[in-house]
Amino acid sequence: MYIIVYDFGTGNVKTCLFAIDSKIHLVSHSTKPYALYTTDDGGAEQDTEEWWTAICSTTRDLFVNSSIKPEQVEGLAFCTQMQGSIFVDEDGRALRRPMVYLDHKGVKEFNECMSTGPIKVSGCNLFKLLRNLSVNRIASTSAKDTVWKYKWVEKNEPDVFGKAHKWLDVGDYLAARCTGRIVRTADSAFATYLYDTRKGKEGWNSGLVKMYGIDPKHLPDIIDCTDSVGALTKKAAQDLGLTDGVPVFVGGDTTFTNIGTGCTRPGDTYIYVGTSGWVATTMDYQAVDMNSMMAGVMTAKHGYFSYFAPLETGGKCFEWAVDHLALDEMGVYSDHKKITDIDGENSSLYDFLSEEVGKVPPGANGVIFTPWLHGNRSPFEDSRAAGMFFNTRIENDKRDMIRAVLEGICYHLRWLLECEEKKVKTSNPVRFVGGGALSPVTCQILADITGRTIETVSNPREVGAVGTALVVAAGVKGVDVLELASQLVKANHVYVPNHQNKEVYERNYKVFKKLYKSNVSNFGILNS
Repeated sequence: MYIIVYDFGTGNVKTCLFAIDSKIHLVSHSTKPYALYTTDDGGAEQDTEEWWTAICSTTRDLFVNSSIKPEQVEGLAFCTQMQGSIFVDEDGRALRRPMVYLDHKGVKEFNECMSTGPIKVSGCNLFKLLRNLSVNRIASTSAKDTVWKYKWVEKNEPDVFGKAHKWLDVGDYLAARCTGRIVRTADSAFATYLYDTRKGKEGWNSGLVKMYGIDPKHLPDIIDCTDSVGALTKKAAQDLGLTDGVPVFVGGDTTFTNIGTGCTRPGDTYIYVGTSGWVATTMDYQAVDMNSMMAGVMTAKHGYFSYFAPLETGGKCFEWAVDHLALDEMGVYSDHKKITDIDGENSSLYDFLSEEVGKVPPGANGVIFTPWLHGNRSPFEDSRAAGMFFNTRIENDKRDMIRAVLEGICYHLRWLLECEEKKVKTSNPVRFVGGGALSPVTCQILADITGRTIETVSNPREVGAVGTALVVAAGVKGVDVLELASQLVKANHVYVPNHQNKEVYERNYKVFKKLYKSNVSNFGILNS
């Protein structure tokens, strides 16, 4: 069977055509970027028409690059970024630009609701935290959470709010545009923190809806991400160059990525580095750590959760370093004039930089970088935190700085791993996926810094899409998706820690973890 999956990230859409039989094959793929619009007030938005143009363009590319015909496609699905906020009218049209997960304009709304009361934990009202935790083992401790995007629009854009029919996440909007059916998937509803995960009570929790002041009429019906949203409409099929009537599925990136990595057993851990990044461990129960801002989020199968620790800007830091450090020196600008991001197609430049970074000794000659270019969420929440190069000296050059960027990302991922260990048992080996896993140099740095054996898989950039395709295939075939993933997804490369590098990395890591506490007040002064 042939399935199209739209792996919908922060910086681009990766559209993949898979063939699934006894194995899963990536037949054809196409990538197209779209813009991220940031504002000084913490805004981070995208444009629905840029999304749709990218989807239509990449879909048609699939058939230019393969012998498969559109009528052979038996299903399509979206694997999308999560915790966005989109207000739509009754026809599913967006009433304003989508606010994506990085948006934190709702700081005031968050503080007015959560920072009141005589007793607080992690700066939040204890009663409200406990009420949330009792319902779904998760709670809002960040102004980036989607409920505060909702409240910001309610307060600041009453015209938009008054016209709103439903409130959706990114994947829900795209599925509605394809099918005409407006719903939320269970994982999308859970990401609002208004969803009840208790057995027999699954669905919108009326008490939480009332506590946060959400209008119930804005909350769509909920379906499982293993259920078809509906059939592709004639209009959408015409835009995409497909046949109408094809079933459409949708779910979040964190929902499907663990399946695409093959990390389906309780305790299996993987690390993802694309534009953003995270550490996740599969569990058959829920856990939460309010101090480290980590929680178990829903997966594609009921009863299973991913203990999730986010890094807001992972590969985005490397993209920044490429744009502002590499492309104006090191002899690459004249030969390589274009790069998108760490997930982009310009592998020659990425390979060149990997080689150059590999010439720098472990520890980046003393330079340390903090990967907080758009604030940070875990293990500490601070939208004012920022990136820095620490301990640069006259003898350091840009190669040192670029290696420091990669090491800084890996230091933070180790920090997240260690915090996860406080609540769950993480695995060794750890699977490493996303665009970051394309570089053997980065894979070895991650192994050396974490002290874990690192495994990669085929098509590491497409693991979300692979997991999504497996969910669709399992649903069509009537088999268990976790069993199917375990059979089809295997490691293809292994990186063992080089213990000769342990001493320098241990030294630098200790300093790295101190940099936030040493500068938290300075971040507040400069970025309040």
